[in-house]
Order: sequence, then C-alpha cells, then structure tokens
Amino acid sequence: MSEVLNGGETMKFFNKNVNRVLSVILVLLSVFVVLQVVCSNGTLNAGETPKESAMARVNPNIQKIAPTTAVPTTTVPVETTTAKPKATKATTQPQTKATKATKATTQPITTAAATVPFATAIPPKEPVDYQSQWDAGYLVAIDNPDKTYECAKVTLTDEDRDLLERLCMGEFGSGGFIGAALIAQSVKDAMCFDGYPTVESVIKNCHYTGSTKIGTNDACIQAVSYIFDENKDAVQHRIMYMYNPDMVQSAFHESQNYILTYQTVRFFDRWGY
Repeated sequence: MSEVLNGGETMKFFNKNVNRVLSVILVLLSVFVVLQVVCSNGTLNAGETPKESAMARVNPNIQKIAPTTAVPTTTVPVETTTAKPKATKATTQPQTKATKATKATTQPITTAAATVPFATAIPPKEPVDYQSQWDAGYLVAIDNPDKTYECAKVTLTDEDRDLLERLCMGEFGSGGFIGAALIAQSVKDAMCFDGYPTVESVIKNCHYTGSTKIGTNDACIQAVSYIFDENKDAVQHRIMYMYNPDMVQSAFHESQNYILTYQTVRFFDRWGY
C-alpha cells in the first residue's frame, strides 16, 4: 500500500540510489584506467617479477635486429661474473679514444651468508619513454636510462673477436642474443671507460669466470657484431658489474647502481664515473 500511495517518492529514492551506484562504478573505472597507465609506464604490476618485467621491455623489433635468434623464455643457471671494483691502468692505449673514468674506491667482493636484499633502480626524474629507447636500437628498455651515456667505438682484432664470442657463450649463453649482447656491452664499457686494450685484459682484470673453451653460437656472434661493429648497446646505461644471485649472494654488487635483471642475471653500474 505504501508503494501505491508514495509511488513518486519511492521512484525518486530508487533513482537516487541507482545514480549513486553508477557514480561509484565510474570512479572505480577511472582509478583502474589510471593504474593501468602508470603500470604501463615502467612500474611493476602486482606479482610481476624483475625477470618478467625485463622480458616485457624487450625491443619489439628484436626479430629485425637479430632475425635468426629468438628471445628465450626459460631460465638456465649461468656462471657468476664478478668485476673488480677498481681497474688497474692499462699499459697501452685502447684502439679508440675512450672517455676518461674517475677512479673507484677498491672494495672487496663479499659473499654474505644471510640473504642479501636486492637493490632497486633509481626512480626516474621524468616519465620513462620506452619507445625512444627501442627506436635508438637498445635491446631492452630500462626504467633509469642514462641519456648522457656514450661509449666510443672499439674495433676488435680477429683474436679479440673470437675470444669475446666464446666469452659471451661461457658467461651467458643461456640468455640468447640479448644475454650475449649484455655481456658484450659490459666488455666494451670496460674498454671505453677503464682503458683496457684487449678482451683478454678485461677478462683478467675484471674477473670474468665464464668458460671460453666451450665454443660459441650464432646468437653470440651476432651479439658481438651488434655491440662492436654496429656500435650499438643492449641498454642505455653503462654496465660494469654483473652476477647471478641463484649461484651466489653478493652484498658488494647489491650496493652498486642497479640497472636491470635479465633472466636471473643482475647488471649494475658503479657509482660515479
């Protein structure tokens, strides 16, 4: 009976509640869209690991850059590579003009028994533009690119080329073209910024431990050519250190400038140039 007598008031009450529900739904949808935009601009989605994030940021033109290689989807443990915090001076000048680096303070590389907390990338001062990194030829877009980064071109001798191709295989052969390119860039950065004249001197002084006796493959050969012959880089940042936390823990590495994780290998720059 009340609905009949007060039908108009009842309908108004009903309409008002419906409008409130619709308003709440619109607000929730707006919040969802904003979160999606933020997540797509470099922030990890809930439950997303650094490995998944790096794979999502691989250059979409990777098949054009390296048409005969595929981006690996599985992780295979690789040997740990630890670089010496301070490089000794080279006895001869590098083959190309190198950017002078400031001396780093020598610190021992330590392995902690307890769990070492992972370092995170420095938050960018402005929104990260992944597309511009891909367009410039970088293989993986990173959240803290160094727009001032530039490494002089290094011309490899036949001996250095052969040794580096085998080193990329021994250090990160499981990483395919991108993993090999990250190792090749690390070697080129050591030659550019620390003045090492040969690949052998980088291996010796930067404590690379990957085997150079297991041969190489097409992915490593292409990666070395891309980084050295084409003078490209895997990421828009200098790389000086790397290690695999699945094999060893290192408080030293995690105290450095974290750049990215590819598969299970974490890459760093040192603080200061």
